[in-house]
Amino acid sequence: MTHYLQTASEIIAWLVALTWLWKVITAARGLPRVPNLLLPQHDISPQGDPSLTIIVPARDEAADIAATLKSLLNQDYPNLQIIAVNDRSTDSTGDIITTLAAQHPDKLRALHIAELPPGWLGKTHAMALAARQAPTDYLLFTDADVLFRPDALRRALAHAVATQADHLVLLPTTLIKTFSEGMLLGYLHVMSLWAVRPWRVSDPRALRDAVGVGAFNLLRTPVYQQVGGFDDLRMEIVEDLTLGRRIKQAGFRQRIANAPGLVSLHWASGAGGVVKAMTKNLFAIFAFRFWLVLLACMGIALICVAPAAFLAIPEARPPAILTWAAVAALYALSSRTSRISPWYAIFLPLSGAILIYSILRSTFTTLKDGGVRWRGTFYPLAELRKNAAPLF
Repeated sequence: MTHYLQTASEIIAWLVALTWLWKVITAARGLPRVPNLLLPQHDISPQGDPSLTIIVPARDEAADIAATLKSLLNQDYPNLQIIAVNDRSTDSTGDIITTLAAQHPDKLRALHIAELPPGWLGKTHAMALAARQAPTDYLLFTDADVLFRPDALRRALAHAVATQADHLVLLPTTLIKTFSEGMLLGYLHVMSLWAVRPWRVSDPRALRDAVGVGAFNLLRTPVYQQVGGFDDLRMEIVEDLTLGRRIKQAGFRQRIANAPGLVSLHWASGAGGVVKAMTKNLFAIFAFRFWLVLLACMGIALICVAPAAFLAIPEARPPAILTWAAVAALYALSSRTSRISPWYAIFLPLSGAILIYSILRSTFTTLKDGGVRWRGTFYPLAELRKNAAPLF
């Protein structure tokens, strides 16, 4: 029996190693094809000077909203307006928005929401309401804790126009303040390459490689309207990913770009903050289907946690070492744009175990509570499940 177990472990270890090796090879070939908007050729203005509205939904974001809006007000692209939406905030968010809007009436408009209509999530309602009042060529949806370099929107809009993009996602740079943040967010950057191949996003045939990022979703306004916008995603928790998938499946031109430091945010404080931030999202990513959660957890355990156990089995040790080498190479490739140290690859099994815990925490918390509490409002699971579909 022991011999059979050792043989099975060796076979599985080799399969895991070859899977990681395949991912490294494809990423090494594909990632250089993703445009870097920091290169000199992208330091241009968009042809035709298209108009742009930036929509910033905010609820209880007093700590960050001023810095975000000031970074947008300091953009070197002139043909833009900003709509900052105060979504039922209980802190000073609304006052901050009102004050800045009074100081910059030509660029910044304050929109205050006092009540949430039935059948809506707060964020999707805020963005949909603002979008209806934005008669511009392009819309940019972003978050209230994102910082923009002064040339960010000019470069991004120029790239969107030049590539005829209907939807452009500019990957934000995650600011790391603690070791545990670096470990988990570096891991999530690498694992995202399993979910979406960035180099295939612009390929209309690669329907599964669709992308959406809440920090930077830039769309042509007619395209936003044709796919139904956020009016059709009223109860969608992961609205950014779902919007991106709809755009890609509708046959519109989707583009993605890197630009380390051009757009940045601090996602969460410490490992606990990262886990907490994922609690509302992870079960939703699997469309609230328990069997998909179990499959995902088993897959993560196999490719991320098991290699540590394989090191203890002599027959499985060579493929386990190869696995770690491939993982380190993928972390190194990812770090070129994420700016997160590749040394965090050492903690792959621990990071994988924390992700499994986060998925299960999200699942059982949602099932126990019978829904999700987000931005001060409770949303029943039955409503969330109505139109939910797996994103990966």
